[in-house]
Amino acid sequence: MADWSPSTYLKFEDERTRPARDLLAQVPLAAPGRVVDMGCGPGNSTELLVERFPDAEVIGLDNSPNMLAEARQRVPGARFDVADANSWVPEAGTELVFANAIYQWVPRHIEALQNVAAALPDGGVLAVQMPDNVGEPSHQLMRKVASEGPWAERLKDAARAPLPPVRTYYDALRPAVRRVEIWHSDYNHVLDGPEAIVEWVKATGLRPFIDPLPAGEREQFLANYLGLIGEAYPRTVDGKVLLRFPRLFIVAVK
Repeated sequence: MADWSPSTYLKFEDERTRPARDLLAQVPLAAPGRVVDMGCGPGNSTELLVERFPDAEVIGLDNSPNMLAEARQRVPGARFDVADANSWVPEAGTELVFANAIYQWVPRHIEALQNVAAALPDGGVLAVQMPDNVGEPSHQLMRKVASEGPWAERLKDAARAPLPPVRTYYDALRPAVRRVEIWHSDYNHVLDGPEAIVEWVKATGLRPFIDPLPAGEREQFLANYLGLIGEAYPRTVDGKVLLRFPRLFIVAVK
């Protein structure tokens, strides 16, 4: 895929930051010395960590140069580096690994999370949030459009795999930690209309489908997708639409 776009991602900054706030509220640490924001993106989650833990060394990690450049401007009090979530493990003394909406992109993320948890010190915390929405109309319709157009063969492997059952995470993490808390939250984001839903997913879930396409086909894909989204998400009494967005949360304490 092409590099991430901070401006596109931040069009819905409040809605995208809300799960990070909810995850951070459940982190049972008072004053960690070193905190890592894995998949920090444009720094909106890193900013929350700096505010919550003002005396900590806060490090933001991402594999996107564009996102890291935005994050450095936004949160000058933190350190930002390039890292690959597929293989990264925290260095000794890292007491919190905070990962908001990153590990769903890692093909072997169960193994990656096990490795992160195993590297934490006693009392360390792994806090993870992942979208669990591939069964929602927003994502079902991506796959439908991909399978029916002239791009079908090129996009046959574009869809993100669904997350495994909750028990899979519990069984994977529990041997390395003393406590695992797992829960789902369903957000219902109030957006201006079907076009806003398309704009939302263009920054994230839709990218594997549209990034490989030339400009003309990309426009046709988006037009087809928008038509289906308009049918799947009818307007409410005030003309808005409700984007239901399930998310999975995990807090593991070493």
